[in-house]
Amino acid sequence: MASIEKIALVTGAGTGIGRAVALALLEAGYSVVLAGRRQEPLEETAELGAKFGKRTLAVPTDIGDPASVDALFARTKETFGRLDVLFNNAGSGAPAIPLEELTFDQWKKVVDVNLTGAFLCTQGAFRLMKDQDPRGGRIINNGSISATTPRPNSAPYTATKHAISGLTKSTALDGRKYDIACGQVDIGNAATDMTERMTAGVLQADGSMAAEPRMDPRHVASSVVHMASLPLDANVLFMTVMATKMPFVGRG
Repeated sequence: MASIEKIALVTGAGTGIGRAVALALLEAGYSVVLAGRRQEPLEETAELGAKFGKRTLAVPTDIGDPASVDALFARTKETFGRLDVLFNNAGSGAPAIPLEELTFDQWKKVVDVNLTGAFLCTQGAFRLMKDQDPRGGRIINNGSISATTPRPNSAPYTATKHAISGLTKSTALDGRKYDIACGQVDIGNAATDMTERMTAGVLQADGSMAAEPRMDPRHVASSVVHMASLPLDANVLFMTVMATKMPFVGRG
């Protein structure tokens, strides 16, 4: 009997953690749907992963827009016929300014991407996974360590990442009847463009500024691949992967 092609979908796949995870999944034998706002970075990820000999599909997507997400999952079904792993990774932050100075639009942009986008993609994955044969699949959410502990001046990002933990638990519960497993990886200080400023110093809870250690995003990618590789009767519900010496344990 021929083996079934394993299909993964990664949001925010054009840069940073999303790119690292997409490449690691390709290396692990998955064909990967690459979703993100801009075509060019997605194509760059596909080119970097071509050496692994698996199929890729780049789909520019605004995950905060229901029609765009519907189109993404329609392309996935049309091209591959199934979905085994969804990595809800795409995320956005607001300027690090006092809470009372944030505009409604700044708040809404973060909620639309970080929370609504993850929900819409989870819905799309459910609709595919529950009806495919073999049935089921796995959803992995990027929670961030802000899902448990905030940084100063980060209300929109922190609120949405706390909400992702609730979405993870609800997805894990509601997915049981469809053989859909859901877990969350909480990431601390992966060395991407988003965290470059940490090398020069970022605001701490006591009001001081301090440079923070970072880690290679490949360590995050290997953790996600481990979560994805488990049989569907086993699940990593929550995992924290962080730079060992970052000021997280004892923060504040």
